[in-house]
Amino acid sequence: MTARELDAAGIHEPGLRAAYARCRDLNARHGRTYFLATRLLPVDRRAAVHALYGFARHADDIVDDLESTATTAQRAAALTALEEQMKRGLRGGRATEPVIRALADTAARHRIDHRHFTDFLASMRADLTVTGYASFEDLGGYTHGSAAVIGLQMLPVLGTVVPHEEAAVPAAALGVAFQLTNFLRDVGEDLDRGRVYLPADLLGAHGVDRARLEWSRRTGARDPRITAALTAFAAHTRSVYRQALPGLGMLDPVSRPCIRTAFVLYSGILDAIEADDHAVLHRRAVVPRRRRAVVALDGLARALAVRSRTGRRTETATGPCPAAPARTALLPVGGEAA
Repeated sequence: MTARELDAAGIHEPGLRAAYARCRDLNARHGRTYFLATRLLPVDRRAAVHALYGFARHADDIVDDLESTATTAQRAAALTALEEQMKRGLRGGRATEPVIRALADTAARHRIDHRHFTDFLASMRADLTVTGYASFEDLGGYTHGSAAVIGLQMLPVLGTVVPHEEAAVPAAALGVAFQLTNFLRDVGEDLDRGRVYLPADLLGAHGVDRARLEWSRRTGARDPRITAALTAFAAHTRSVYRQALPGLGMLDPVSRPCIRTAFVLYSGILDAIEADDHAVLHRRAVVPRRRRAVVALDGLARALAVRSRTGRRTETATGPCPAAPARTALLPVGGEAA
């Protein structure tokens, strides 16, 4: 967290500044695409976004850190402890975990509904025991907590030019679109964790089941039925992006370049997957560096143009683009996306 970002946000207490800095570091290291997009926001709004990402990433790491030797029971206990600290912090109590300190401060400053954080942790807890979903309807219960609520958390920070309730629908859809994109890109890695987020009924409609996915992952062999199922999932994901698109124009103009850049980069993952013939069980699809740079520069130009029109004098992202992006939503949880 740069001192200028913290000063602009009115964050002065040393311990709280350190907590926000911890969140920014998590965003920079694990959410590279989203970190890049966040740099297009006015300087006074970035700290809050880093706090939201830092909390999401910290919870996700408790559940999914492959380098950890913690058992399921130990992960569940750690998640419970985090939730207890979160509730205490949101009520105004003292939290020792830095990401909770920053989260509680951000929630208070921007009046973010606490239910969004509770719903998020419920989905993270589901990852400890749930290994698959029967249908898109079942998956929707999970993505509400893992993704839709993150879009809703972001709205008060980004600001809107329409009533909050109107912008909430596409904001939630955008969070889900990002999450579904991550599911498709990371299907092989999630399979290694014992999970399949692609609905069983969609797979079954194309003659695919978990055993066939595991066979393809293990052997490296391709199967046109798997490709057809992945193509269908990508088509569904694109439809969710279309639902989210009108929401870009509902945001405060100074926030639009940030979210538009994230929108273009994340949806571009679907293009990269298609260009790689849906080989996601065998390798990760990556948006080409040149494409990322072009999108980032376009976002920068849009941000500068908006600030010029509004007379808003704020720091802008002028440094080099971060390295190639890496699972979740407006805030990409479970890894990174793009």
